[in-house]
Amino acid sequence: MTAFASPVAMAAGAAVKPGVAPKPAATPQEKARVAAQEFEAVFLAQVLSRLNPGLEGDEQTPFHDMFNDELARLISRSGGVGVADAVMKEMLKSQEVA
Repeated sequence: MTAFASPVAMAAGAAVKPGVAPKPAATPQEKARVAAQEFEAVFLAQVLSRLNPGLEGDEQTPFHDMFNDELARLISRSGGVGVADAVMKEMLKSQEVA
């Protein structure tokens, strides 16, 4: 038996697994945390791309950028360097004012 996603779930990119209830909607704080971690990951990927050429020379493999992106995501998810916390704090502060 296969599970089929509704058009709404498919448009939202939701994965359908048999026997697994869908996740409830995230709170604004959870959404802000995810956005802040994604921002930090992009920032870290840029930093890593600038650091690596000096360490490895001019040669880069085709997967070099993908490796940097994934490494940056892992660093961000495991606590990061503090950028996500600062971004989240500012996002929540701006939502309180609005």
